Formats: sequence, C-alpha cells, structure tokens
Amino acid sequence: MRRRTTIRKKLLAYASAALLAAGIGAFVAPTMASAHGAMMTPGSRTWLCYKDGKDSTGQIVPHNAACAAAVAQSGVTPLYNWFAVLRSDGAGRVSGFIPDGQLCSGGTGGPYDFTGFNLARNDWPLTHLTSGRTIEIDYNDWAKHPGTFSLYITKDGYDPTKPLAWSDLNPTPFSQVTNPPANGGPGTDDGHYYWNATLPSGKSGKHLIYSVWSRSDSTETFYGCSDVIFDGGNGEVTGVGGGGTTTPPTTPPTTPPTTPPTTPPTTPPTSPPTSAPAGGCTAMYNVTGTWNGGFQGQVMVHAGTSAIGKWTVTWTWPGSQTLTQLWNGTATTSGSLVTVKNASWNGTVAAGDSTTFGFLGSGATPATVNNLSCSTA
Repeated sequence: MRRRTTIRKKLLAYASAALLAAGIGAFVAPTMASAHGAMMTPGSRTWLCYKDGKDSTGQIVPHNAACAAAVAQSGVTPLYNWFAVLRSDGAGRVSGFIPDGQLCSGGTGGPYDFTGFNLARNDWPLTHLTSGRTIEIDYNDWAKHPGTFSLYITKDGYDPTKPLAWSDLNPTPFSQVTNPPANGGPGTDDGHYYWNATLPSGKSGKHLIYSVWSRSDSTETFYGCSDVIFDGGNGEVTGVGGGGTTTPPTTPPTTPPTTPPTTPPTTPPTSPPTSAPAGGCTAMYNVTGTWNGGFQGQVMVHAGTSAIGKWTVTWTWPGSQTLTQLWNGTATTSGSLVTVKNASWNGTVAAGDSTTFGFLGSGATPATVNNLSCSTA
C-alpha cells in the first residue's frame, strides 16, 4: 500500500508538471491564469487603460472616459489581466473566427470578459505617430512563448465611432516577425519583445493597429487593438491619466501663471523623437473634455533635435467651432483659422522636450483639426 501511495503521488506530480509546461494554469492564481502579453508601443486599449487607472495603492480606477465605459461593461477584472486578451483555440485565425464587432476582445471565448474594449468610441487613449516612419514595436512578454506577431492597419476612411469589422482592416499585415528578441520580463510590466516596423505611408488622422500573436508551440493566440493618430507624432500618448470626457470646468484659467511652470506636462512623450526636424517643432492636438455644446482641448508643442526659442501653432477648424478661451499661450483667430503663439515663459523648449497649452471651444467636438502645424517664426 505504501508503494502504491508513493507511485500515485509521483504520477500526480508528473501530471501537474505536464499541465504547467503545456501552459494550462490549473494551479495558478486567477489573476495569473492564461496571462501572456499585450502591445505596449503603440499601446493596446487594455494596456493604456491599465496605465490610465492604476494608482499607488494598486487599485485601478480609470480616468479616461472610454476606459471607464469599458470597466462599466466588463468590470475591473480584465484590467488586472490586461495581458490576457486571448483564445486558447485561436490557432492564428482572424477573419471568420472572431466575429465583426468583437475584434478587440478576441471574441467571447477567452478567460475574461473584454467585450467593453469593443466599444465604438473616439476617445480611447491615443498614440501619436508619423506615417511612413520606422518605429520600435514593444509587446509585453508577461509569459514568453515562441510565435509570430502580425500587425494590421485600418483602411483609409476608418471611423472609430462604428464597431470594428474585418473589412475595416487591410488584409495584409504591414509588419510580421517571428520570435523577436526580448528585453526584461517575464512577469513584469516592463519586460517586452521588440522589433522595428515601418508604418504604412500615406496615412493621416485616426486609425487602429490590430495585433495578432500566434504561438507556435500551441494554438493559443492573442489579439489587441491600439488606437493611433497619424499627425506627425513621435510616440506621444494622450488621453491617459485624466484625459477623456469630463464636465466643463467651473473656473477655467483666466490668467496665465506669472512664473514659468516648474513641472513637466502631465502626458510627456513616452519615447524621444526619432527624426523630428532640426531646429523645428511639431504640434499634437488632443481632446481632453467634452460637454453639450463645448469641449476642452490641449496641444503639445514638441521641439526637434535642436532647442527652440519661440513657437507658433496654427490650425483650422473642420466645422463651425470657435475658440472661447486659451491659456499658456496667446491666440488670435480669423474665420476658421486659429494662431497661437507662446507665452513669455514657455517659448524656450529644449531639444526633444515639449510644452503644452490648453483651450476651451464651442460647437461640436472635433476629433481632429485641419492643417495643424508648428513653426518657430
């Protein structure tokens, strides 16, 4: 009897080891089960909403309106498992396997309810990019597995306020790599696979990058949606840590500060510019709040590879919007044209650094503005 008991214990131990080796989280805590990774750059919805809501206590309370809506629908558990948008039976399948309107959740057959991240909205956190530029892609490696990563881009005319369908994506990935190198991890927020990808040329405005990671050692497949805007950006992220739909401010700024700001912008670039114009600048527009009949916006002014001593940002409204108030700059308007020059304290921007100005507007909230440009004139 003692020998049989010993053999049974050994068999159970071997079975447990086999399950773990196969990636079946039968003996792993719920928050770690089937947890493997997600896009970090450009950030997926689950990753950026996790970053948006995580506080010093470990709680996740989203600030961004789209992230909050996702939590209202699916609960906060998916954000504690931001790396688990997966299908164990995916086998690399895409169109015809995951239904239209469910691409960002990987369908409904995964370990957690990510359906809230399918919501068709234009206020998800955004990564600002430049069409045709080569960037480094970072994909978290919470658990490392061999496999192939494929990145797809939406077609021109993509509308983020409509449910994402396979017909919205170009059928051929613009980047595909097998077993890329890794830096750090696993089991950390910072550890990631990385590779260089050249972004599609001729893109402008808002788009979505769809990622598929198909393991080669099992049928498990990971899916993700990364919201981006092609506006001359260098990887800056907006809409995190306070961005999104808010109520109009009751006491908006009326006078600029008398001394230069001593703290950096609340949403600084996540990576340094790769090829910003020497001695020049770029501008990135973002909506930070909306209400009936009005909106609040922010523009980030980013210096190139050389410091600048002054800047001027111009744009035209896409409709009948008007500028009602602005701070951290001096504005003039002529019809739909808005011109903003630096204030006395924020004209000097170090190479690769940035500053911001904010404003209030009336009319329908524009997701983007036309002819946005920055000069050092």
